Amino acid sequence: MAPAGHVDTSLNAEIRPNRCRIVLIALPGNTSEQSLEEALSAGDVASVVLVAGELDEQGFQRHCEELVPVIQRHEAAALIGDNTQIMGRTAADGVLLETPGNSFRDQLARFSPQRIVGLGGARERHRALELGEANPDFVFFGKSDGDIRPEPHHKNLALAQWWADMVEIPCVVMAGSSLDSVVECAATGADFVALGLAVFAYVDGPGAAVAQANAMLDEHAPLFDAA
Repeated sequence: MAPAGHVDTSLNAEIRPNRCRIVLIALPGNTSEQSLEEALSAGDVASVVLVAGELDEQGFQRHCEELVPVIQRHEAAALIGDNTQIMGRTAADGVLLETPGNSFRDQLARFSPQRIVGLGGARERHRALELGEANPDFVFFGKSDGDIRPEPHHKNLALAQWWADMVEIPCVVMAGSSLDSVVECAATGADFVALGLAVFAYVDGPGAAVAQANAMLDEHAPLFDAA
């Protein structure tokens, strides 16, 4: 990912599609080094968010130590969910603060622009604008474990569409557990679509899921204006 205001958020990729891109949400229960390697080898992925799930801090750090190098080797941004200490210890590229509370401005001042800082937790427009005023690298609509139904949550889609129409800061919208939901997410104009179970629980494997998701985005996602 790149500093705030940039639509493109990958690291060092030479060819980047000019449309909505994929962010992978990796929970320990469904993501291993092998499955992540397979997913990242199959097509364009802008970044991967590593989420603790049920792991304690020591277990989560070991998990991140294994996976951050895999992510970075594929020139995607490795982001840690809600733990800036583990971000630093594992040399990850940034953090997604899903529950930033009222300290997000301090976190941004501390880590940006050296690290990527994304902010989540907005359930309505006022909170989204409050987060946006701090100028994060991106705003995340949804919950990293919120893909419990095949379709995306309608409130997340509505917020993403409103945000994409109004604000230059990139946004990520959480998809559903069905791979087909990437099309509906992209239609909002969001810069990124987040995929968790849709990729890592895909019947033909995560590599096939990433390849199929990119094919659907190539066919259906609106193109962004060239900068």
